[in-house]
Amino acid sequence: MTEHVPDDGFEDWLRDRVPERGLRSKAAAVLEVLLSQPRRASFGSTAELAQLAGVNTATVTRTAQALGFAGWPALQQELRARYLSSLSAPEVAAEHHGVGSTGSASLRRDLDSMALLTRRFDEAAVRTIAEAVAAARRTIVVADGSFAAVGVAFAHNARLAGYDVAAVTSGDAGLANAIAASGSGDVLIAISFWRLYESTVLAASEARARGVRVFAVTDVASPALAGAAEEVVMVPAEGVAFFPSLTAGIAVVQAMVAQLAAVDPARTSASIEAAEGMWSKFGLLHHRPSRRAPSGRVEFDREPNRERSPGREPEGGEPCSTAMTP
Repeated sequence: MTEHVPDDGFEDWLRDRVPERGLRSKAAAVLEVLLSQPRRASFGSTAELAQLAGVNTATVTRTAQALGFAGWPALQQELRARYLSSLSAPEVAAEHHGVGSTGSASLRRDLDSMALLTRRFDEAAVRTIAEAVAAARRTIVVADGSFAAVGVAFAHNARLAGYDVAAVTSGDAGLANAIAASGSGDVLIAISFWRLYESTVLAASEARARGVRVFAVTDVASPALAGAAEEVVMVPAEGVAFFPSLTAGIAVVQAMVAQLAAVDPARTSASIEAAEGMWSKFGLLHHRPSRRAPSGRVEFDREPNRERSPGREPEGGEPCSTAMTP
């Protein structure tokens, strides 16, 4: 039975990775299986793929390396992301049917994704993005649907770090207006996963044409998105249900903000001090720092406007002495 083959440049993506000298006959056989049977290649083991191609498992590993990956697991992860991005939500749910205890499976999948992200983390790309944001006049973060959670987290913390960063969450009209007002000296960070929002890809392309530095955080970069972006940070986002996981995406943008805060520590320190003062004036937080203990730890009052002595414990527990910043 002929398998569903993804479009949007799937074959070109694989063939473009073939080295100029070409592949040996056995490696070429592995490549043809990847192209003709992407589903089995996406979910099968190295041994299963080797059997389909009529080669041994070592050849599968060498083929992945020839295509520019560390090994078969790295190639399979990106292959599966591209395959799943070609499916509808019901089809994605069907692919993950029968995973056992769904809640536990979801946690295990996220743990696997975080392990993969750690192994493949591109620190140079994250540093480039952080430095670009630090030098920019302003930064626009484009993320839609549930992916907006990743964008909002980045924008919120980047603003606290002292930089003009805003997530566009007001729909296509707001996005169009933001892109129309952008230009040289600005940065745009496009965040999208799975099938990618068309508006996000279009915003990246239009911003690039206007002289904006564009970066992307995604699990599958389409040719249009990859072509617009100066750097693409690849993030595993496969879940175990009909929707992608945002866990690794959140981890990556947190790393980006941590790197951003290290660009100009004095600027960030002044910004968070100012924010802390305003949080106090607005009475935003349930726990408020009231004094510094001799150890240098910050002790918190649970109730606003209530003084307590250093030795007094809040009702029902140990003294609260953990410093936290929202």
